[in-house]
Amino acid sequence: MEQFWKITLDLCVGFGETLKIFFITLAMALPLGLIISFGSMSKFKPLAFLTRGFVWIIRGTPLMLQLITVYYGPGLVFKQMLFTAPMAVYITFTINYACYFSEIYRGGIESITKGQYEAGQVLGMTRRETFFKVILLQVVKRIIAPMSNEIITLVKDTSLARVVTYYELIYFAQRYTKNAGLLWPLFYTAVYYLVFTAILTLLFRWLEKKLDYFKA
Repeated sequence: MEQFWKITLDLCVGFGETLKIFFITLAMALPLGLIISFGSMSKFKPLAFLTRGFVWIIRGTPLMLQLITVYYGPGLVFKQMLFTAPMAVYITFTINYACYFSEIYRGGIESITKGQYEAGQVLGMTRRETFFKVILLQVVKRIIAPMSNEIITLVKDTSLARVVTYYELIYFAQRYTKNAGLLWPLFYTAVYYLVFTAILTLLFRWLEKKLDYFKA
Protein backbone atom coordinates (compact mmCIF):
# COMPACT_ATOMS: atom_id res chain seq x y z
CA MET A 1 0.00 0.00 0.00
CA GLU A 2 2.87 2.37 0.79
CA GLN A 3 4.32 1.71 -2.67
CA PHE A 4 0.93 2.39 -4.26
CA TRP A 5 0.63 5.82 -2.65
CA LYS A 6 4.23 6.67 -3.47
CA ILE A 7 3.68 5.83 -7.13
CA THR A 8 0.34 7.68 -7.12
CA LEU A 9 1.96 10.84 -5.80
CA ASP A 10 4.84 10.46 -8.27
CA LEU A 11 2.40 10.14 -11.14
CA CYS A 12 0.58 13.22 -9.88
CA VAL A 13 3.78 15.17 -10.48
CA GLY A 14 3.89 13.85 -14.04
CA PHE A 15 0.21 14.64 -14.50
CA GLY A 16 0.93 18.20 -13.40
CA GLU A 17 3.32 18.48 -16.36
CA THR A 18 0.69 16.95 -18.63
CA LEU A 19 -1.77 19.63 -17.50
CA LYS A 20 0.85 22.29 -18.13
CA ILE A 21 1.22 21.15 -21.74
CA PHE A 22 -2.55 21.04 -22.11
CA PHE A 23 -3.33 24.51 -20.77
CA ILE A 24 -0.36 26.28 -22.38
CA THR A 25 -1.27 24.74 -25.74
CA LEU A 26 -4.89 25.81 -25.43
CA ALA A 27 -4.01 29.33 -24.29
CA MET A 28 -1.80 29.88 -27.33
CA ALA A 29 -3.42 27.68 -30.00
CA LEU A 30 -7.01 28.95 -29.67
CA PRO A 31 -6.23 32.60 -30.61
CA LEU A 32 -3.49 31.60 -33.07
CA GLY A 33 -5.91 29.24 -34.80
CA LEU A 34 -8.36 32.10 -35.34
CA ILE A 35 -5.59 34.22 -36.89
CA ILE A 36 -4.57 31.35 -39.18
CA SER A 37 -8.20 30.86 -40.23
CA PHE A 38 -8.37 34.51 -41.29
CA GLY A 39 -5.23 33.93 -43.38
CA SER A 40 -6.82 30.86 -45.00
CA MET A 41 -9.92 32.89 -45.88
CA SER A 42 -8.00 35.96 -47.04
CA LYS A 43 -8.97 37.44 -50.39
CA PHE A 44 -5.25 38.05 -50.98
CA LYS A 45 -4.60 34.81 -52.87
CA PRO A 46 -0.85 34.41 -52.13
CA LEU A 47 -1.52 34.68 -48.37
CA ALA A 48 -4.45 32.24 -48.55
CA PHE A 49 -2.36 29.79 -50.62
CA LEU A 50 0.62 29.92 -48.25
CA THR A 51 -1.56 29.62 -45.15
CA ARG A 52 -3.55 26.68 -46.48
CA GLY A 53 -0.33 25.02 -47.64
CA PHE A 54 1.17 25.36 -44.17
CA VAL A 55 -1.98 23.99 -42.54
CA TRP A 56 -1.98 21.06 -44.99
CA ILE A 57 1.63 20.18 -44.10
CA ILE A 58 1.04 20.37 -40.33
CA ARG A 59 -2.20 18.39 -40.45
CA GLY A 60 -0.72 15.86 -42.85
CA THR A 61 2.37 14.93 -40.84
CA PRO A 62 2.57 13.14 -37.46
CA LEU A 63 2.80 15.27 -34.34
CA MET A 64 5.64 13.03 -33.13
CA LEU A 65 7.67 13.85 -36.26
CA GLN A 66 7.04 17.55 -35.72
CA LEU A 67 8.25 17.29 -32.12
CA ILE A 68 11.45 15.56 -33.20
CA THR A 69 12.01 18.12 -35.96
CA VAL A 70 11.58 21.15 -33.69
CA TYR A 71 13.69 19.72 -30.86
CA TYR A 72 16.50 17.96 -32.73
CA GLY A 73 16.36 19.77 -36.10
CA PRO A 74 18.20 22.95 -35.10
CA GLY A 75 21.00 20.88 -33.57
CA LEU A 76 21.49 19.00 -36.84
CA VAL A 77 21.37 22.16 -38.97
CA PHE A 78 23.09 24.74 -36.75
CA LYS A 79 25.06 22.34 -34.53
CA GLN A 80 23.38 23.93 -31.53
CA MET A 81 20.14 23.19 -29.69
CA LEU A 82 17.81 26.17 -29.88
CA PHE A 83 15.02 24.92 -27.63
CA THR A 84 14.78 23.11 -24.33
CA ALA A 85 12.45 20.09 -24.28
CA PRO A 86 9.55 22.06 -22.69
CA MET A 87 9.94 24.93 -25.18
CA ALA A 88 9.99 22.51 -28.13
CA VAL A 89 6.87 20.79 -26.81
CA TYR A 90 4.94 24.03 -26.24
CA ILE A 91 5.89 25.43 -29.66
CA THR A 92 5.10 22.23 -31.55
CA PHE A 93 1.80 21.53 -29.81
CA THR A 94 0.69 25.14 -30.23
CA ILE A 95 1.40 25.21 -33.98
CA ASN A 96 -0.09 21.75 -34.54
CA TYR A 97 -3.34 22.42 -32.70
CA ALA A 98 -3.64 25.98 -34.01
CA CYS A 99 -3.77 24.51 -37.52
CA TYR A 100 -6.47 22.03 -36.55
CA PHE A 101 -8.44 24.72 -34.73
CA SER A 102 -8.09 27.05 -37.73
CA GLU A 103 -9.96 24.60 -39.96
CA ILE A 104 -12.73 24.31 -37.38
CA TYR A 105 -12.95 28.11 -37.13
CA ARG A 106 -12.95 28.42 -40.93
CA GLY A 107 -15.74 25.90 -41.30
CA GLY A 108 -17.80 27.67 -38.64
CA ILE A 109 -17.28 31.14 -40.09
CA GLU A 110 -17.97 30.08 -43.68
CA SER A 111 -21.18 28.35 -42.60
CA ILE A 112 -22.71 31.73 -41.71
CA THR A 113 -24.73 33.17 -44.58
CA LYS A 114 -23.59 36.39 -46.24
CA GLY A 115 -27.02 37.85 -45.53
CA GLN A 116 -26.12 38.29 -41.88
CA TYR A 117 -23.09 40.41 -42.79
CA GLU A 118 -25.28 42.45 -45.12
CA ALA A 119 -27.85 42.90 -42.35
CA GLY A 120 -25.12 44.24 -40.09
CA GLN A 121 -24.10 46.77 -42.75
CA VAL A 122 -27.70 47.89 -43.13
CA LEU A 123 -27.79 48.55 -39.38
CA GLY A 124 -24.69 50.73 -39.72
CA MET A 125 -22.27 48.26 -38.16
CA THR A 126 -18.72 47.85 -39.42
CA ARG A 127 -17.59 44.43 -40.63
CA ARG A 128 -15.56 44.04 -37.44
CA GLU A 129 -18.55 44.90 -35.24
CA THR A 130 -20.78 42.54 -37.21
CA PHE A 131 -18.30 39.68 -36.74
CA PHE A 132 -17.83 40.10 -32.99
CA LYS A 133 -21.41 41.06 -32.06
CA VAL A 134 -23.44 38.96 -34.48
CA ILE A 135 -21.38 36.23 -36.14
CA LEU A 136 -19.06 35.08 -33.35
CA LEU A 137 -21.76 33.69 -31.04
CA GLN A 138 -23.19 31.64 -33.87
CA VAL A 139 -19.73 30.35 -34.81
CA VAL A 140 -19.05 29.35 -31.20
CA LYS A 141 -22.27 27.34 -31.08
CA ARG A 142 -21.48 25.56 -34.34
CA ILE A 143 -17.87 24.69 -33.52
CA ILE A 144 -18.29 23.62 -29.89
CA ALA A 145 -18.71 19.92 -30.76
CA PRO A 146 -15.74 19.53 -33.15
CA MET A 147 -13.62 21.77 -30.94
CA SER A 148 -14.37 19.62 -27.88
CA ASN A 149 -13.24 16.52 -29.81
CA GLU A 150 -9.91 18.14 -30.67
CA ILE A 151 -9.38 19.36 -27.11
CA ILE A 152 -10.01 15.89 -25.70
CA THR A 153 -7.59 14.49 -28.28
CA LEU A 154 -5.03 17.00 -27.01
CA VAL A 155 -5.24 15.44 -23.54
CA LYS A 156 -4.08 12.11 -24.95
CA ASP A 157 -1.55 13.61 -27.38
CA THR A 158 0.38 15.13 -24.48
CA SER A 159 1.85 11.65 -23.95
CA LEU A 160 3.91 12.17 -27.13
CA ALA A 161 6.00 14.79 -25.33
CA ARG A 162 8.09 12.00 -23.81
CA VAL A 163 9.83 11.41 -27.19
CA VAL A 164 11.85 14.59 -26.56
CA THR A 165 12.46 13.66 -22.89
CA TYR A 166 9.72 15.84 -21.46
CA TYR A 167 8.81 14.42 -18.05
CA GLU A 168 5.05 14.08 -18.39
CA LEU A 169 2.70 11.41 -16.97
CA ILE A 170 3.63 8.48 -19.22
CA TYR A 171 7.33 9.22 -18.80
CA PHE A 172 7.03 8.92 -15.02
CA ALA A 173 5.15 5.61 -15.35
CA GLN A 174 7.71 4.20 -17.77
CA ARG A 175 10.48 4.82 -15.26
CA TYR A 176 8.88 2.27 -12.94
CA THR A 177 8.61 -0.22 -15.78
CA LYS A 178 12.28 0.18 -16.69
CA ASN A 179 13.79 0.52 -13.22
CA ALA A 180 11.53 -1.66 -11.08
CA GLY A 181 9.91 -3.99 -13.61
CA LEU A 182 6.44 -2.75 -12.64
CA LEU A 183 3.93 -2.70 -15.46
CA TRP A 184 0.82 -1.61 -13.56
CA PRO A 185 1.85 2.07 -13.14
CA LEU A 186 1.74 2.38 -16.93
CA PHE A 187 -1.87 1.14 -17.03
CA TYR A 188 -2.67 3.17 -13.91
CA THR A 189 -2.05 6.36 -15.90
CA ALA A 190 -5.32 5.61 -17.73
CA VAL A 191 -7.18 6.63 -14.57
CA TYR A 192 -5.69 10.14 -14.76
CA TYR A 193 -6.59 10.53 -18.43
CA LEU A 194 -10.10 9.11 -17.99
CA VAL A 195 -10.92 11.36 -15.04
CA PHE A 196 -9.66 14.48 -16.82
CA THR A 197 -11.46 13.69 -20.09
CA ALA A 198 -14.64 12.96 -18.11
CA ILE A 199 -14.42 16.43 -16.53
CA LEU A 200 -13.88 18.02 -19.95
CA THR A 201 -16.78 16.06 -21.43
CA LEU A 202 -19.13 17.29 -18.69
CA LEU A 203 -17.86 20.84 -19.17
CA PHE A 204 -18.52 20.80 -22.91
CA ARG A 205 -21.97 19.29 -22.42
CA TRP A 206 -22.74 22.13 -20.02
CA LEU A 207 -21.51 24.66 -22.60
CA GLU A 208 -23.65 23.09 -25.31
CA LYS A 209 -26.74 23.31 -23.10
CA LYS A 210 -25.83 26.88 -22.18
CA LEU A 211 -25.81 27.78 -25.87
CA ASP A 212 -29.05 25.95 -26.67
CA TYR A 213 -31.05 29.15 -26.31
CA PHE A 214 -29.06 30.65 -29.17
CA LYS A 215 -30.50 29.35 -32.43
CA ALA A 216 -27.68 29.44 -34.96
